[in-house]
Amino acid sequence: MTASFSKLSLAEPLARAVAEMGYESMTPIQAQAIPVVLTGRDVMGAAQTGTGKTAAFSLPLLQRLLKHESSSTSPARHPVRALVLLPTRELADQVAQQIKLYAKYTQLRSAVVFGGMDMKPQTLELKRGVEVLVATPGRLLDHIEAKNAVLNQVEYVVLDEADRMLDIGFLPDLQRILSYLPQQRTTLLFSATFSPEIKRLANSYLKDPITIEVARPNETASTVEQHFYSVPDDDKRRALRQIVRQRGITQAFVFVNSKLGCARLARSLERDGLKTTALHGDKSQDERLKALAAFKAGEVDLLVATDVAARGLDIKDVPAVFNFDIPFNPEDYVHRIGRTGRAGASGLAVSFVSGSDGRLVADLEKLLKKKVELEAVEYEDDRPRGRINDGRRTWREQGETGDPRDVLDPPRERRAPRPAPAPRDPFFERPYEPPAQAEPPAWEANAKAAPGARVSANIKSRRKVAALFKAAG
Repeated sequence: MTASFSKLSLAEPLARAVAEMGYESMTPIQAQAIPVVLTGRDVMGAAQTGTGKTAAFSLPLLQRLLKHESSSTSPARHPVRALVLLPTRELADQVAQQIKLYAKYTQLRSAVVFGGMDMKPQTLELKRGVEVLVATPGRLLDHIEAKNAVLNQVEYVVLDEADRMLDIGFLPDLQRILSYLPQQRTTLLFSATFSPEIKRLANSYLKDPITIEVARPNETASTVEQHFYSVPDDDKRRALRQIVRQRGITQAFVFVNSKLGCARLARSLERDGLKTTALHGDKSQDERLKALAAFKAGEVDLLVATDVAARGLDIKDVPAVFNFDIPFNPEDYVHRIGRTGRAGASGLAVSFVSGSDGRLVADLEKLLKKKVELEAVEYEDDRPRGRINDGRRTWREQGETGDPRDVLDPPRERRAPRPAPAPRDPFFERPYEPPAQAEPPAWEANAKAAPGARVSANIKSRRKVAALFKAAG
């Protein structure tokens, strides 16, 4: 039997916010984690992505922090009591928005800090005082070093998507941040996957944690229909357009492995007439937030993204996910397809497998513990019609057979050959022949004899001019 939020005995402000958001029945991770967190125990929570982990740790934390709420405007009455660390800016912004909604009717303050944005507005918000601070590790360290964030009164720490933080090299930053926190605290670790590295991290920083696993680790959601198509690299874009058209997909994530490939694919799909936007690490934070907002508002059909969007983003009613590239890390496949089929809804996950993906598919089969069955894409006749260039500087008509002999000029008669050019004067074809006897130049023949032996014949004699006046005698 599914547990109801009404049975949690939440405080009236929290219960009202939850009811206003339409929450009725708890997901398995919420039903098991919330009562444990309310007791103050450390927790390691593993659940499929999209099952409500944010509410699983946010609601009990806010419930326990209500004893500290204050209507005072003094920053000293609002120290940081709970710290939530996440790997990406988009996920941090999303979690912060959810916490603000949960705490809507309380006096508890919350804030979010992440990179790619100006620090001054974040600094002003921190100086006013907040009880719940949501942050990415790098930007939080910037504020700690600038003395903007004081963490000596933190009672609760949440590491969400901790495996991703380790994958992208945040372990040294996490160790530095945790060194600023009090030893007596409650630590919660939530993720969709638990690797051996995560368990070692938990043993270092969690005290006698309770492990909650509502699904087999690295298991994909049962509500997601998965298909693997054998498609050459050059035909992937055509296959994507074909499946979108056949299934009538209105919106979808399209995941690629590189930032450059993400930008190129987005431009190509835009030229194909699909409303597309790109989301990758080389875009500014403002551009990334605008791309997400446009996708959430339904202004964009396809969101082409790298794995920066694979973790935790909660966008409702996304019907499909395309793996344009098979992920290098097989665990990222679980997170990618978790963007669809959320909260019990059905979804579609399509992956394109090329000839060079054999090792990646083998790693994926090992993770999923099942054989990947490759399917073929049935294309409709979407080849270009009319005049097309066959690559030999000639234009031909695309017919049933595509025979290059079907030239555009028929059914007209072939053009007559060009007439032969008129014969040229043979004089102009003869090579140069010097004259038999070279005659001296005219200027030498007309030159006068020199008056003296030492005077050149080329020097003209002085002209005699009549004098107008005679010199006086």
